[in-house]
Amino acid sequence: MSESTTWQGMQFGIFSVSDITEDPTTGKTPSEAEKIRNAVTLAKHAEEVGLDVFAIGEHHNPPFWSSSPTTTLAYIAGQTERLILSTATTLITTNDPVKIAEDYAMLQHVADGRMDLMLGRGNTGPVYPWFGKDIRQGLPLSIEAYNLLHRLWREDVVDWEGQFRTPLQGFTATPRPLDGVAPFVWHGSIRTPEIAEQAAYYGDGFFANNIFWPKEHYQRLIQLYRQRYAHYGHGTPEQAIVGLGGQVFMAAKSQDAVNQFRPYFDNAPVYGHGPSLEDFSEMTPLTVGSPQQVIDRYAAMRETFGDYQRQLFLVDHAGLPLKTVLEQLDILGGEVVPVLRKELQKDRPAEVPDAPTHAGLVKAKYGDGPARQAVPGANRGDNLTAGSPYQDAGAAAPAGAAFGLGRKEA
Repeated sequence: MSESTTWQGMQFGIFSVSDITEDPTTGKTPSEAEKIRNAVTLAKHAEEVGLDVFAIGEHHNPPFWSSSPTTTLAYIAGQTERLILSTATTLITTNDPVKIAEDYAMLQHVADGRMDLMLGRGNTGPVYPWFGKDIRQGLPLSIEAYNLLHRLWREDVVDWEGQFRTPLQGFTATPRPLDGVAPFVWHGSIRTPEIAEQAAYYGDGFFANNIFWPKEHYQRLIQLYRQRYAHYGHGTPEQAIVGLGGQVFMAAKSQDAVNQFRPYFDNAPVYGHGPSLEDFSEMTPLTVGSPQQVIDRYAAMRETFGDYQRQLFLVDHAGLPLKTVLEQLDILGGEVVPVLRKELQKDRPAEVPDAPTHAGLVKAKYGDGPARQAVPGANRGDNLTAGSPYQDAGAAAPAGAAFGLGRKEA
């Protein structure tokens, strides 16, 4: 296999919002059970065709099925070998950050490091009161919750007090992250500059779900993130970690793709009965056409946004049947992504970092030395009168700082 086809400077994959939508060409609406099985099939096929990432959203209302991403991703992890498993997104506002810390550290272990997660506030307003939260506090809630999550993965014993949940005294989130390295975090946003600022502050990744708005909108968010990433001392603006969403539907002949996709577009709850397919494709990155048209459009993304690390495509929405989506994956993996890897590798500056992986994070932290393997001592769950409950020396990390107070962790 040539170097160009194995280059991992960028990751390509698919993400699903887990919608259950009527197929307008048949009038059939699949069951939840069918869509859940289909998601597993799609993830396995994504690996088979050479894609790098499978990401699933989180929703708690019909017509979506993915209320427990970690359960789904853990099951997929057991049936794949190299696929990176992620979310699109994990709700930082309505999930308890303690539960996020433990659930995703567990996923990290069972997936042998092949995971990361994208955090977001979600786009379903009623979910806030369902989980006892106030949507009017969504932004400060997300900032506070991530501050706690960030510390729970880096400190063996956490004392914490905030506005939106009960305080913690001497708390240890278990299991500790695999190899003592926290999962990589992307902060996802479609409109909120404060989230770009938050990603920059922590030196995390920023994912612009580039599917509904003109490119100028995302340019501003990504430029802000890059500038603030450098401001906080994590590197140059060009070294910031950026991911993009996208939407495609392909056929060998472009007009065939348009004809096949039009009824799905016209009737999809997300964008049906609005702008025409042609207008929407012009205003957003939705590309319906031949594989070459997709290659040309997405190879040009770095001219708009700079060199970036992850490109995810939405391909399984709007009622498209499984057979059709599998065919789309065949085209992506067989014809589109290999060419995009080559095109986006050309003239890529050496200082632009590769896409984040667990192995890369372990290497950055330990070099060639051994990674931490947390070994607990005898403990009754009371860390208030002793140090770390773990036997390995130097396990406890220094305390973190609240977002915005100016302290950065090493």
